[in-house]
Amino acid sequence: MFLLQAPEIRDCEVFTRLPERFRRTGVRTAWAEANRGGVPTDSFLEGPVFDADGHLYVTDIPFGRIFRIDPQGQWSLVAEWDGEPNGAKFLNTRELLVTDYRHGLMAVDVMTGAVRPYLERRNSERFRGVNDLIFDRAGNLYFTDQGQSGLHDPSGRLYRLRPGGQLDLLLANLPSPNGVALSPDERVLYLAVTRANQVWRVPLMDDGSVSKVSAFFTSHGPSGPDGLAVDEAGRVLVANPGLGRVWVLDALAEPEQVLLSPAGRSLTNLAFGGADRRTLYCTESVSGSILRVTLDRAGLPIHRGTESAS
Repeated sequence: MFLLQAPEIRDCEVFTRLPERFRRTGVRTAWAEANRGGVPTDSFLEGPVFDADGHLYVTDIPFGRIFRIDPQGQWSLVAEWDGEPNGAKFLNTRELLVTDYRHGLMAVDVMTGAVRPYLERRNSERFRGVNDLIFDRAGNLYFTDQGQSGLHDPSGRLYRLRPGGQLDLLLANLPSPNGVALSPDERVLYLAVTRANQVWRVPLMDDGSVSKVSAFFTSHGPSGPDGLAVDEAGRVLVANPGLGRVWVLDALAEPEQVLLSPAGRSLTNLAFGGADRRTLYCTESVSGSILRVTLDRAGLPIHRGTESAS
């Protein structure tokens, strides 16, 4: 990659770590066997999202858990079930909508810990393994169905679920679709395609279709782009596990900043928080750490669904 100007290099700091009482040391899981090569995994944090009171929620994929972290960095267990939860966004004021690799879309009441199915199947067919999600301001839900797709099997999918219940298949040729984010005007969806080591740019057309999808950014290394976020300037922030860094990309997909992890290379996902949304929080999944760094621009507001709380 040729750059006219070298990016600014910045270090994140460790905000908090998963307490020892919550770590499942020595426990083998089917998820870790398939996705971590059987390496012992006491947790794998993902899906960071903030509520209106500044609490950070994260998922733990192999052990089917959701945690709440208060502004002081204290952890509490919100829910636990026989699932593999990954991405999360608020469906309404008290329920998280979670992409569960095993069960599809699940709604989790953060007050009671109750878990209910939201969308388990499409036309009686199970999803391959849903991964991440985002709502637009109109309540449309975009989510990825990754499964075990990759360059050997580019059959991952991108869906849109409309507020009325219509499910649209937007893309079906993806080698490991992962994180999703929207541009400030919501006319473009950014899609992390992990095993292609790219972020794709997906124009959203007025008639509901997509057109002229392109590779916006290409990374390198043993893994590829994972979680995404967009700030108010339209910059795309890319969590890149395998490298342990976040790319902060301008409109030309050139890195303005590179944010480095001090706690390992499995930096998987990110969310803006703090009173002014200028603090970026990142999951460092293998070490069970939450990283943070203050940036010069605020992140875009994260929209909720249109379903009211029961």
